[in-house]
Amino acid sequence: MQAQAQARAREAELTPPRVVAEPVGGGPLARAAVEGRTPSGWYTPRPTGGAAWREHVEQVRSHANPDWFAALSPAFNASGAAGRRLESVAQGRGVVITTGQQPGLFGGPGYTWLKALSARALADKIEQATGIPAAPVFWAATDDADFAEASWTAVAFDEEVRRLRIERLGFDGQVMAAQPLGDVSAQYADLCAAAGSAPHLELLEHARRAYRPDATVGGAYVELLRALFEPMGIAVLDAWHPAVRDAARPTLVEALRRAPVVDEAVSLRSVAIERAGFRAQVARVPKLSLVFRVSSNGVKERIPISQAGDVAVQPQLVLSANVLLRPVVERAILPTIGYFGGPGEVAYFAQVGAVAEALGLPVPLVLPRWSATIVEPVIDRMLGRLGMTFDDIKPPHQAERRVGDRAMPPFLRDTIEALRHDVDVRLNALRDSAEGATMVHASTIEGARHQLKFRIDRLERRYRTSALKAETAAVRDLGGVRAALMPEGQRQERVLNPLPLVARHGEELMDLLRAGAATHAAQLLGGA
Repeated sequence: MQAQAQARAREAELTPPRVVAEPVGGGPLARAAVEGRTPSGWYTPRPTGGAAWREHVEQVRSHANPDWFAALSPAFNASGAAGRRLESVAQGRGVVITTGQQPGLFGGPGYTWLKALSARALADKIEQATGIPAAPVFWAATDDADFAEASWTAVAFDEEVRRLRIERLGFDGQVMAAQPLGDVSAQYADLCAAAGSAPHLELLEHARRAYRPDATVGGAYVELLRALFEPMGIAVLDAWHPAVRDAARPTLVEALRRAPVVDEAVSLRSVAIERAGFRAQVARVPKLSLVFRVSSNGVKERIPISQAGDVAVQPQLVLSANVLLRPVVERAILPTIGYFGGPGEVAYFAQVGAVAEALGLPVPLVLPRWSATIVEPVIDRMLGRLGMTFDDIKPPHQAERRVGDRAMPPFLRDTIEALRHDVDVRLNALRDSAEGATMVHASTIEGARHQLKFRIDRLERRYRTSALKAETAAVRDLGGVRAALMPEGQRQERVLNPLPLVARHGEELMDLLRAGAATHAAQLLGGA
């Protein structure tokens, strides 16, 4: 099962992969937001051009807490290039560009890296364009309690996509910073096997050191991301660190005090979104505030609006923000000029704006992250043998149909097509004849046409399936291509762990990714 991984590892030393940039995608609301087609007031408008960005940066830095870094420094625990860049921002009254993600096993899927590189690239561009220090910050959401999302990652083995999973050892609803990790040696072995004999195995060694049996799910995630991202100048903030909780508390308390007002604002915005023909990304839960209280063992519980005022005056309680409140908290405790989000996040920022306005706080600016697929040389060769491009394998079943059609003998293809033509000719003759029109209604003829063509299509599928079985090499190539580029029918970046890819290609791949992210950042800065 490791044949392709070994082949990719050998070839990685000789040939660089391709990086194919793509639109970030998402549903109608996310696409409309990225394209600037949503009603006024739902989003903070994205600055257009250098002058507008400078004005935005100056506005953020002028209202930022000058002591933000001193308060949050323990939660960053940043070293190396990341530490130096944060220090520069703090000393120069600079700004940060943020992104983030909840924990995923061994760092999660590829979009974690794409988010971080997007933030780094825009920070570089802002510094170059304005002369104001800027730093990328990755918000590691270790306060998240979604174990189902945090418990897996996926790797490609030949034609198979294998999900690596861990079992829950802690409590349901427990924050990932407190959720025990346990022994993941078997999952780590599969991660290494997927990399093959890669030349850059030190990346996998970072994962082994971080994912110790005595670690927590959130703690291992933070340690790995720091090892991977800090050398690139990207600081990682542990969202469950006491320093973050203390800094966030005033905003959370205010959200409790104004819980009825915030709830009404979310309700009105959600209705407006639905009336505009979109779907609200985050469902409003009636009677519950946007704040959690967290027990001593790390289990989260939404605070009812009816209790919000009483809870707000209890300083001993540990509080945490829900998904619609978190960006507002982040904007309140960091000099954030923009947050890079995926399509789901871009969509729910339409509701985030209503929360911020209800609290009298700045509405955070959301930016679409960079999106890309990595095509390795061995996969390119498979596409070549199939006579296809990357776009050809995106639609479900279309590529299989093409291979099957190609494998069918010409006589069969021609005969089936002729059969379809004959059915149309004969049924049209019946429909149009004077005798037939008086004896059978035209709808009956059309019903027969539909049934007969359905039978012909079914017959053709059986011939195609039979022919496809003989095309073992093509089927194997197609399976390998799908596993690498469209695993489980989804984008590569949403499913596959990038560590095996980076371990095979090292800095050559990272240079391509950084260049793509820089192009994306330049487009955002220039208003494209």
